[in-house]
Amino acid sequence: MIRPTGDTQAEQEEERLSQRQVEALVSYGRELRLTSGGSLFDERSVVDSFYVVLEGEVSIFRLDGAEETHIVTHKAREFTGGLAMLTGRTSVHRARAITESRVLEIDSKTFRRVAVEIPDVADVLISRLAERMRFTQRAYRQQEKLAALGKLSAGLAHELNNPAAAARRAAEELSGAGLKTQLLALQHDERFLPRGREALTALQRETAGATVHLDPLAMSDAEDALGGWLEGRGVEDAWDLAPPLAAAGVNEERLERLAEELGPRSLAGGLEWLAATLEITGLADEVRVSAGRISELVGAMKEYTYLDREAPLEVKVVSGLENTLTILGHKLKGVTVQREYEDNLPNVPGRGGELNQVWTNLLDNAADAVDGHGTITIKAFEDGDWVVVEVADDGPGIARQARAHVFDPFFTTKEVGAGTGLGLDIVRRVVASHGGEVSVDSKPGQTRFTVRLPKMHREAQD
Repeated sequence: MIRPTGDTQAEQEEERLSQRQVEALVSYGRELRLTSGGSLFDERSVVDSFYVVLEGEVSIFRLDGAEETHIVTHKAREFTGGLAMLTGRTSVHRARAITESRVLEIDSKTFRRVAVEIPDVADVLISRLAERMRFTQRAYRQQEKLAALGKLSAGLAHELNNPAAAARRAAEELSGAGLKTQLLALQHDERFLPRGREALTALQRETAGATVHLDPLAMSDAEDALGGWLEGRGVEDAWDLAPPLAAAGVNEERLERLAEELGPRSLAGGLEWLAATLEITGLADEVRVSAGRISELVGAMKEYTYLDREAPLEVKVVSGLENTLTILGHKLKGVTVQREYEDNLPNVPGRGGELNQVWTNLLDNAADAVDGHGTITIKAFEDGDWVVVEVADDGPGIARQARAHVFDPFFTTKEVGAGTGLGLDIVRRVVASHGGEVSVDSKPGQTRFTVRLPKMHREAQD
């Protein structure tokens, strides 16, 4: 369970009426008794009353599609229903008792008398209702902005995907067309005897699609060796021809055999043809891979944000983690990412887009901690009724005095301008709204954030 921060507890105390004020209100209303799960009002109701919880707990939910999102839980001496009552409109929320509860109902007409006859109660109610109204307005504005951004992102993703797919197809055709053109040119090139043409064609087939994976220093050594070999045989532009030949895995031994087939007079021309052919196919392949990467990123973004479809009731945790890693690929260059995913991991009930915000914030913080080098380890496994995700890094760790505040809003250990201090607060809130738990354990050389999400629905805590 995520416990409220000190500030949140203080706000809750400010929102509560005193016992004396509650007793003064009793004569203005009627008492309702609700069993656990009993409904107080829902989004189909026109709320014409103000409610004060006398005993028990009443939770407020918002309906997102077919799924409820927990907003807040009101306890004894807290109140609800004021905004809907004042506007006279249908409620946008639903209220339900989560334990056996007693609730005082004061109708709207009587509530106006309270404002006149018990001024100190009216001060508490009106100030809190005004604050809730400002919060609601901000939430609606934010929701509208996010909805507009979602539509823009969906359109952009669609527009990017079409030309990327077209570029990928064109690159595949370009590679084949370029090779065909080069082979036709070779067949009509009078500089080469049939034996030489066959040797060049055979070497081209050997190196077609070959990619040599060498570190930069080893590749530089290979290019130097080929350049020296070519220069020693009087080949012009030897150092221009060496890189594409080395990248295709051609070595000095293979060039010796080719030289025997071509002869000294045709060697330079043959190597120019081979290098040009390899460069054409290599560039076409690079375009194809790059266009494929764009399509992959667009697909990951659509999965990440759940664009163009409603969020499922069940979320694949590993899929969300992998999509997030794809999105953050630019920030993880040079970082070793170790994955330890349990096979056949069960899905969790929830909203995929929100959970992806959790993975993004945790992985983004881990990437900042290792600063372009080091290791990030991601584990996902089943533990009883929970699915557990751990994100660990081998960075410098979190100072002991800061550890207790990492989930507090606006708290950050980053330099001014480098962070808002809201990332882990969002993590805490999203995980809590899914009925889960989040914790951190840190020491120099190892920081681990652990998220526990229920496999089956549990009452969300906030």
